[in-house]
Amino acid sequence: MRAFYSGRFQLPLPAGHRFPMGRYVMLRDGLVAALPQVCMLEAPRATDGELALAHSPDWIASVQEGTVSASAMREIGFPWSEAMVERSRRSTGATIAACRVALADGVGGNMAGGTHHAKSDRGGGFCVFNDAAVAARLMQAEHARVARRALRVAVVDLDVHQGNGTAQIFRDDPSVFTLSLHGQKNFPFSKEVSDLDVELPDGCGDADYLTALEQALEELDRRFAPDLIIYLAGADPYEGDRLGRLKLSFDGLEARDRRVFDHAWNRRIPVAFAMAGGYARDIQDTVRIQLGTFKVAFEYWSRWQNLSSRS
Repeated sequence: MRAFYSGRFQLPLPAGHRFPMGRYVMLRDGLVAALPQVCMLEAPRATDGELALAHSPDWIASVQEGTVSASAMREIGFPWSEAMVERSRRSTGATIAACRVALADGVGGNMAGGTHHAKSDRGGGFCVFNDAAVAARLMQAEHARVARRALRVAVVDLDVHQGNGTAQIFRDDPSVFTLSLHGQKNFPFSKEVSDLDVELPDGCGDADYLTALEQALEELDRRFAPDLIIYLAGADPYEGDRLGRLKLSFDGLEARDRRVFDHAWNRRIPVAFAMAGGYARDIQDTVRIQLGTFKVAFEYWSRWQNLSSRS
């Protein structure tokens, strides 16, 4: 199974910054030890033309040139640096590459990504460019060259925070279905309208979460037939997450991942997945959850390979 990393491109964050940048390298090391069957490749760099499929030229230029206003940078939560620009492009490129791999092999992964708070003309919440939105639009453009109908994409966002940027970008686009299952009272406090929003109360645990997810996937099935799913597998619904406010256990998060991949496999829908948020009090817990997502994904990738070998 192929997955793409941008861990070599680190942000120079000030001491005490609450974003756990170290988890990306820890995930890569964990995969080497626990799942050596994953072929890890360095993420390509998203180009201006690719970013412009989901973002305004002015926003792309201001990020590249470092002319983003101080207030807009505070909304993102990172100080501007050339390293921030490069990492944001690489993280987006990783989801693009994961989507291409998914369409070829059934499953592809991004070891970062899930930057779903970035809107068409600004960033927010540790997100500069919206990797899922850019990748969805690019896959549609590439597919249009060889097919007679538009590629239909579903973004299944299971980060604990609403995917407000993704919802805004695809607000009037019927070819992309945005599903967000998130904490009702959590960030962002001014939410956008997704095609399907499921708001969960503080303290929601495994059983109620999984029931809500199953109902959401059934609703997706009734309303939309995707050719590709982009899955944002946030680790932050975990009960030990500093920013999560939900109460999912390790087992509950693994069951969540299986629900998504089962849904896709039963309909033979390729899945590209990204890590999205994760802010556990113990960073090792976030990495454990993400490794679990990769283990589940690898099982389903193996099914795709067995299917291909028989055909």
